[in-house]
Amino acid sequence: MSYDLVIKNGTVVDGTGAKRYQADVAIHDGHVAEIGKVTEGAKRTIDAHGLVVAPGFVDPHTHYDAQICWDGAVTPSSWHGVTSVVMGNCGVGIAPCKPETREIAMKDLVNVEGIPFDVLNKGITWDWETFPQFMDAAAARKPSLNLAFIAPLTPFRHYVMGEASMDRAATPAETAKIAALIGEAMDAGALGFSSTTLNQHIGYEAKPLACRNASREELKAYAGELKRRNKGAIEIALTRQVGVLEQDQCELLDFLLDASGRPVTFIALFDRDDIPEAVRDTLRRAAPMIAKGARPQTSPLPLTREVDMNNPFSFASFPSWKRVFADTDKEAQKKVYADKTFRDQFRHDLKNPTGFSNWGRIGVYAVKNPALKAMEGHSIADIAQKQGKDGVDTFLDLVLADNLQCELTMASWNTREDRMRELLNNKAILMALGDGGAHVDMLCDAGYPTYLLGTWVREKEAITLEEGVRKLTSDPADLFGLKDRGRLVEGAPADVAIFDADSIGSSNHGERRYDLPGGAKRIVMPSRGVEYTIVNGAPTWEQGKLTEAKAGKVLRG
Repeated sequence: MSYDLVIKNGTVVDGTGAKRYQADVAIHDGHVAEIGKVTEGAKRTIDAHGLVVAPGFVDPHTHYDAQICWDGAVTPSSWHGVTSVVMGNCGVGIAPCKPETREIAMKDLVNVEGIPFDVLNKGITWDWETFPQFMDAAAARKPSLNLAFIAPLTPFRHYVMGEASMDRAATPAETAKIAALIGEAMDAGALGFSSTTLNQHIGYEAKPLACRNASREELKAYAGELKRRNKGAIEIALTRQVGVLEQDQCELLDFLLDASGRPVTFIALFDRDDIPEAVRDTLRRAAPMIAKGARPQTSPLPLTREVDMNNPFSFASFPSWKRVFADTDKEAQKKVYADKTFRDQFRHDLKNPTGFSNWGRIGVYAVKNPALKAMEGHSIADIAQKQGKDGVDTFLDLVLADNLQCELTMASWNTREDRMRELLNNKAILMALGDGGAHVDMLCDAGYPTYLLGTWVREKEAITLEEGVRKLTSDPADLFGLKDRGRLVEGAPADVAIFDADSIGSSNHGERRYDLPGGAKRIVMPSRGVEYTIVNGAPTWEQGKLTEAKAGKVLRG
């Protein structure tokens, strides 16, 4: 027979961690038909001499729920060898949703995921109401990548309880209805459910995201839906202080593991130099839960974000900033920033361990006001010293003087190489946290697979190529029960990443594009060294360009 595609002369790294080997890979009818010395002809042949042929990468932590409405290529993930994305993380999403509550769902995304309201309002197609309909609508659009879904708890609670979901726990009757909807989503192929306990996860009208109000009785009922089906996983944003697992969070993690009988993956395990032993302490505390199936998530990237003061998510964890999110009108925000009481409250908040340990971590990238140009390229700490002011006044005076238009950067976590080597070599830790589709005006970490392979595998030799590929393929696929993805074996769907191990990589500082609905700005991370991203046998990314292929599927658990 004649194959559809044969990849010749490549170095196969199969995703299991096994040693690399030379082989051809033949693809027919969207599946891997043969691996070895292929002699049959093919409609198309790719010469992969000098290149690595690996399973397509599986990104387990994205927020592409809205973006898939206008971008079936799921960029920039597809540029980086990613063939499957899991969305619906951190308890926030846009299904199920009644027509009359769409604004609330969108404003949750604005506050929690940093996606501008106008972008959502113009881009979301709303061709669904229930969660199974949401998945079916995604499939009907014929995406270029494979799409997988976790059921985010916030819209499920809101669908049953209305605005009361933002204020209280559910009654037993409401809990039963929500659990039934989660069960329905699981039966339609959802990979589990997600939630959050984070203080900065503020939703509509500056109220806590609805899932934060879920009681233990509720969570037991929802976890029971996974236990009854013996499938799926739970994802939860758990650490109120990044990298710090507190006692009540340990207890919640243990509770969810027991109630579900399934894996629970939690965020965020970032190394912090302001609390130097936080990650080690967290891993020690979590050890009994890790033995039961808990999987902490980290990113291989140093976290450097852009700070947009029109939507200052970076400061949402500070109690004093609740006022800023209560009314996001620009003039209302400016009044808060100028208020001495607010500034004093912010100073008080900064006495506790925070996302940045000093004002030297906040840099001025660009300003619009010509009178402020001399500040570009300097940190707030440097400017404060020159002006003889403290960091809070220097920072907020700059923001006001530039009419909230200044572009700032915040450097925070995963900056110590020795500690990152520890995390990368710990097989309990899941490589994730790319957050694709979220925080679009601040950062883009969706290129973490190429960063991992370029920086930590090739340049720093912290892990082997085989282990780096395993972390990006079979490991996340197995966690969520995607058993036919993440391995390059005969009979498997032909999701393939072909890359040059000598040049693969990406920068941790993204580029600006103005390609969101309405021409809005986003930060993207270009890739280097990814020659082909092949999805179900169809080349989707080919030598630096997207193709017209739309072979992606909705992956159902």
